[in-house]
Amino acid sequence: MKNAFEQNIIAMVWDFDKTLICNYMQEPLFRRYNIQANAFWNEINRLQQFYAKRNININRDTCYLNHILTYVKSGLLKGLSNRILRECGKELEFFPGLPDFFSDIKNQVEEDSLFKKYGIKLEHYVVSTGFAETIRGSAIAPYVDGIFGCEFIESPARPGYLDEDPIEPESEISQIAIALDNTSKTRYLFEINKGSNKFSQEIDVNSFISKENRRIPFENMIYIADGPSDVPAFSILNSFGGSTFAIYPKGDKKAFQQVEQLRKDKRIQTFGEADYTNGSHSWMWLSEQVNSIAQKLVLQKEESIRKSSSAPPGHL
Repeated sequence: MKNAFEQNIIAMVWDFDKTLICNYMQEPLFRRYNIQANAFWNEINRLQQFYAKRNININRDTCYLNHILTYVKSGLLKGLSNRILRECGKELEFFPGLPDFFSDIKNQVEEDSLFKKYGIKLEHYVVSTGFAETIRGSAIAPYVDGIFGCEFIESPARPGYLDEDPIEPESEISQIAIALDNTSKTRYLFEINKGSNKFSQEIDVNSFISKENRRIPFENMIYIADGPSDVPAFSILNSFGGSTFAIYPKGDKKAFQQVEQLRKDKRIQTFGEADYTNGSHSWMWLSEQVNSIAQKLVLQKEESIRKSSSAPPGHL
């Protein structure tokens, strides 16, 4: 039986905040509503303790989403909609070299005559615990093949909704649709790996799929992120033969020490400055890694072709 996928795709999977952009993606939103970002995050850092005193356990990674909704209900984020979240994405500032690096490295693969011969392609994905809509509104969105992040509902289904007319969208977000935390980000690595992100009707991410029938093997993936919160995702890639690369801002000694410790602990393979301009260390390492994976795929394809044909008959 023929395998479902040719496995000729390379995937670069990116974290977002502090990996592609300098700060947190919520900053344009806070500026728009005149909210002090430091005050908001200080509240988030103390929420777990606040609720623990009331014998309530909360998810530390995603509690900020509920706090955003609390701000909406209290009027501090009055009228906040998915459209506004998307508009805030236009204000995000990316690290040097972006978004051009995304298209340049894709072209590096798809315009190479040998790689083209075997149909080898590159895909970019963003997996973030931030707002998916804000990423969709940013300059990087046209260059990626998939965005996975937290989502909000503006108009929830009400009791008896099955017998009602379609609900008109309301003016502001009111419920959480999808919440990603640092551990659940790994689910989307498996979606990319198995192909359920592209074939959601045919493939369930929790279904057993043999290694040879997965769309993008883990060894064809590179995961790029900025810190310890991405250890679960780093671990998946390291365990299954993928590539792991950490990013730190230029001149940030604390961030450098953090990624160096990740390297010492074998959580990542290596790291580089958050500079994606042509010729930078990060540009060269990532480009070389993509090229190395593509070359490996060529060798695999050539070997498969050789094995599929028998030797020609000779004279007796």
